[in-house]
Amino acid sequence: MTEPASFQVRVRAPIDEVWHALIDPGALRTWFSEHAEVDLPSRYEFWGRYTPDGEVPRQRLLLAEDNVLRFAWTVDGTETVVELELAEDGAGTSLSYSQTGLPDFAALMADSDSPLGMMHTFWALAVANLVDHVEGRPITARCDLTSPVMREEVRIGAARPEVYRSITDPAEFTRWFGARIEAEMRVGGRWAMGSLEQDPDPAKIVDLVPGERMTLAYEEGIVTSWELEDSGGGTKLTFVQSGFSGEKPPYGSWMGWLSGLAELRRFHEVDMWLPIWVDVHLDGMPEGLIALDGK
Repeated sequence: MTEPASFQVRVRAPIDEVWHALIDPGALRTWFSEHAEVDLPSRYEFWGRYTPDGEVPRQRLLLAEDNVLRFAWTVDGTETVVELELAEDGAGTSLSYSQTGLPDFAALMADSDSPLGMMHTFWALAVANLVDHVEGRPITARCDLTSPVMREEVRIGAARPEVYRSITDPAEFTRWFGARIEAEMRVGGRWAMGSLEQDPDPAKIVDLVPGERMTLAYEEGIVTSWELEDSGGGTKLTFVQSGFSGEKPPYGSWMGWLSGLAELRRFHEVDMWLPIWVDVHLDGMPEGLIALDGK
C-alpha cells in the first residue's frame, strides 16, 4: 500500500449544486451509480453494474457535513476510505478526492483490472461525469462492468477535421488527454503513451484514413479504434476496444479512456477550455496520467 491516491479538479458550478449532486440519490443515479440510497447522517450507499465489486452496497458513512463527504468502502475484501471535499473557487468549486488502502502504481499496473486496481480510473471517469452533470452537460458514459462489449459513441460539437486532428496530432492529443504521446502517423507506424524510446512494446497503427478513422494494435492482441462521422453539424466519434478475453475485459483502462473522451468533448465544446484536472497524485505515477497504460 502507499500514500492515498488523490486528485483535485475544477468545476464551473456553485458549491451548493456540486454538494447536492454528491448526496442526492436521484442525482447519483444520473451521473454515478446504477443504484444509490442516501439518508444523512447515517447512510450513504451505492452499487450496481457501474460500481466495482458492486453486487451489493459496501459503504459505511463516516462524515457528511461542511462540504466534506467521507466513507469507508470495502472493495475486494479491503477497507478503503474515500474523501471528497469541496471548496469555493471564485464562482465555481474545487473538488478534492483522496482514497486510502489502494495498491501503489507498480502493483496497480500488474493488476489494473482488479476491483481495487480499477479505483483510480473509476474515480477519474466518475468525477468527469460529475463535472459535466453539474455544468448542465450530458455525461459521456458510464462503464458497465457486466458487459463484454467495449464500444462507445460520443457526439462532439466540432467539425470532423478538427476532432480528427485532436486524436492524431500528438501535441494536440497531449493537451486534452493529459499524458504525452509519441506517434509515427502512418500505417505501420508506432504509437506510444509517454515516449517511443521508453516503451518496449508500442502499439502499431494498422489502419489510418485521414479525417475518418485510426486503429491501433497492441502486442497483447488488444485493438483500439476511433471512427469519425459527420453528425448534425458536429461529429459522431465511435470508440472501440476489442481483442481481449471476453471473460475479463480491461475495464480499468477502458474507464481511463472514457474519462479521456469526456475531456475531449470539453476540449472542443467548452468556451475558454481548461482541463478539469488541477493535480493528480498516485505514488510512482506521473502527474496527469489518467488512462494508466493507454490500452
